[in-house]
Amino acid sequence: MEPLSHAFKERSVWALQDETLQVALNRAKDGFAVKRAKAVDALPEFEALRDRAVAIKNHTLENLDHYLERYADAVERSGGKVHWASSAEDARRIVVDICRASGARMITKGKSMVGEEVGVNGALEEAGFEVVETDLGEYIIQLAHEPPSHIIVPAVHKTRGQIAELFHQNHEKYGLTRKLAEVPEMVNEARQVLRDKYLAADVGITGANFLIAESGTSVIVTNEGNGDLTCSLPKVHIVTAGIEKVVPSAEDASTLLRLLGRSATGQDMTTYTTFTTGPKRPGDTDGPEEYHVVLIDNGRTTMLGDQFREMLRCIRCGACMNHCPVYGAIGGHAYGWVYPGPMGSVLTPLAVGLKEAGNLPNACTLNGHCAEVCPVRIPLPDLLRTLRHREYQLRLGLKPMRWGLAAWVWFTTHPRIYRLGTRVQARMLALLAGRKGRFRRMPLAGSWFRGGRDLPAPQGETFMAVWQRRQRGRK
Repeated sequence: MEPLSHAFKERSVWALQDETLQVALNRAKDGFAVKRAKAVDALPEFEALRDRAVAIKNHTLENLDHYLERYADAVERSGGKVHWASSAEDARRIVVDICRASGARMITKGKSMVGEEVGVNGALEEAGFEVVETDLGEYIIQLAHEPPSHIIVPAVHKTRGQIAELFHQNHEKYGLTRKLAEVPEMVNEARQVLRDKYLAADVGITGANFLIAESGTSVIVTNEGNGDLTCSLPKVHIVTAGIEKVVPSAEDASTLLRLLGRSATGQDMTTYTTFTTGPKRPGDTDGPEEYHVVLIDNGRTTMLGDQFREMLRCIRCGACMNHCPVYGAIGGHAYGWVYPGPMGSVLTPLAVGLKEAGNLPNACTLNGHCAEVCPVRIPLPDLLRTLRHREYQLRLGLKPMRWGLAAWVWFTTHPRIYRLGTRVQARMLALLAGRKGRFRRMPLAGSWFRGGRDLPAPQGETFMAVWQRRQRGRK
């Protein structure tokens, strides 16, 4: 998908004021975090698995060309074909060309974040194909003409009532005219509609959670089984994957799978873990006649050579956003592109530019929780600080912010002046607050006080002054 207008602040304000969105976000807020905590507590070797996963990913990235060539050779030996896409434009062109060459009309898709990243759906629809998302969440947002709000649960921002209305509006043409109220009814109706799409599809497109170099195998994880139907029923199967998805062996993939389910949804393993290797062989009862893999760079080799290399360890579990207070307050659409939350606040500026997405690295409390829960120990707060530093060096962002940072740097590098200034400020604010002990308005801080918030006044002394006084009292 194309990046949205990067007016992050405006979208955030809209999200905070959208009562329906807030209801949906509040219902989902603690679910994944609690489930993850229980799953991790039940696995004593979880931290050791994280260390092993970091070692696997680092080793693979250090030898990425070797493992990509090994994977491509294995795919070709199994009867498949590998296509190399250096950019999003290349990826779209390759997928469209494969579909045209196969004479396709109907295309089913499994959930694929890299497909969203490069805009596969739009390119196929523009070329005249009918494209149907088969993951239930992706299907819902396709009907709503919206991008995903979360990389694991794309429709987390939708309430049951909104989904019922979408189905009522879009399923009438299939003879399904009753407006539904219960979740099981909606799931069954979606299955009824999608069943015919599976059977009519000429091409199935899936993403890949992992690519196994030793065997040329693609691995996907789902909880609905839609991935299996998408890759096995049509005569052509296309796998779209970022080049960083490759791992050396099935054993390495198994290590990462043990982390993925627990980190994403709190499951020991997802309901379906599907391994596909090439087209069907003589004697196979099902499977595609053609098997294509589109390996997508789209800026990844640039990341491989700079300080953001660690971001390529990401296994797209969503744990960072599930534990992020900013994401929990505003949802995914406010971030303006495919990847929301902390990982998106790193990836989006790298993909579309700091000038367009500079607000994202700054929309972070730097509480560090995202790094604590990341299964492959990506130092997200450090990467966000690096982007902030880069933004400052490039003189991007609002001038008042840059001037304020420059003033802050000057004061903090002159300790005596800083301590004197903070002591005077603490005393003045305490006096101005009076008996109330808090402020409800303050110059240059109007945004903070919107929505009924206030600000406690300082006690009249700085921390350093209190500490020094207590130290003197101990002598």
